[in-house]
Amino acid sequence: MYDKDTIYVIGDAQSSTNNPITQQFSSFFIALVVDTTNNKIVDASCSATVQLTSDFTRSLFVGHSILASDELENQIRTRYFGSSQKALIVAYKDAQKKYKLAISSRQKTEL
Repeated sequence: MYDKDTIYVIGDAQSSTNNPITQQFSSFFIALVVDTTNNKIVDASCSATVQLTSDFTRSLFVGHSILASDELENQIRTRYFGSSQKALIVAYKDAQKKYKLAISSRQKTEL
């Protein structure tokens, strides 16, 4: 289903204790499949209690570069008004950090 040039990263964050996501999963996370040839996000999902949340979150990320911090953070701030907005931003930044580490490790291995 996914090309050999893709990698899978997960970013996680804490959401508020009264958030249903926290009650069900203990934390908030976002999973991203990224094409390493162009840094584009090809698939995304998140911990959600409502399928529409996961679908909408996917639409925010797919097709964008995982490295486009300002653009993606702005999309979240201006379009996602769920109670996990801050957690989504933190989880995205965590996934981005893990992606950069993974790419760096892969480049060292290829040398």
